[in-house]
Amino acid sequence: MKNRMKLAIGTALAAASMLASAQDALQVRSWAAACASCHGTVGIAVDGGESIAGIPKDRFLKRMQDYKSGAKSATIMHQIAKGYSDKELEQLAGYFAALKN
Repeated sequence: MKNRMKLAIGTALAAASMLASAQDALQVRSWAAACASCHGTVGIAVDGGESIAGIPKDRFLKRMQDYKSGAKSATIMHQIAKGYSDKELEQLAGYFAALKN
């Protein structure tokens, strides 16, 4: 009986973890959609914009942190970067790094 209970609890925890992971991925995609107007859908810009698909995670994160802190000037990116927590910026960095450019 104890083994069945452990298996049921383990299965429930695994399912909850998978659901949370799927929700996190959906949230990150929603944040990334806000970047599309300047950086193109899936991070590939058109009309002279800067593509961010495939940019190394650490480079993307450093840039965003520089915008957020004011170390790097911009017309709008400093305002956008301030709207994200450091954890959210890290998740966005991972998302864009995983895309093919």
